[in-house]
Formats: sequence, C-alpha cells, structure tokens
Amino acid sequence: QVQLVESGGGMVHAGGSLRLSCAASGSTFSSYAMGWFRQAPGKEREFVAAIRWSDRTANYADSVKSRFTISRDNAKRTVYLQMNSLKPEDTAVYYCAAGPYFSMVLEGRGYWGQGTQVTVSS
Repeated sequence: QVQLVESGGGMVHAGGSLRLSCAASGSTFSSYAMGWFRQAPGKEREFVAAIRWSDRTANYADSVKSRFTISRDNAKRTVYLQMNSLKPEDTAVYYCAAGPYFSMVLEGRGYWGQGTQVTVSS
C-alpha cells in the first residue's frame, strides 16, 4: 500500500513557477513508478508526467514538455513537479499517482493522492 499527499499548489501569474511535492508512505516507494495528472474544471483527468523508479527516466505530455520537470528523491520518499512558464491553461487540480509498473502509471491506474489546486492567472 502507498499513501500519497500532495503539496505546493497555489495561485501564480502567467509566466511564473511553482513546485509541487508528493510525499509517499509505504515501504515500496523506491520501486514504484510515480507520476502527475491534472484535471481542469469540466474536463477529464489527463496525464502530465511520469518517472521510472529504476533509471529515473521520464515521460511528459506534449503540452508541458520543456516547461515542467518531474524528479524524485527516494531517500525522502518524495516526487516533485517543477512547473515553469505557467500558462492559464495549466490551471487544474494536480494529482500524484504511483504504481508498481511504469505503464500502470501512464494509464492512470494505481494509487492516487487527494490533489492540490494550481491556479494561473493571466
């Protein structure tokens, strides 16, 4: 079992930056793939980024490539999402995700956090 708690959301002007954190509990964190999803009002939850546990390579949604960076610190049981050059369309609730397989996280299956709100004003 893995429990996930996100933090770091807030309100920022367009062009600004935020860093989200996701603290995980559970003994298997270091071997789990981790990811971030987001859900804007009236829209479906969508994939943002995911990182493998083994070599820390990552996948990103095209909409956030070159602006967002996912990273992890296994010693701190934490995964991060550094978000730069934020746009109003990035406004959403951001959810942390975890799973024993990378494909599982990419597909939005596995464990979820409760979400943290990110609001980008124009």
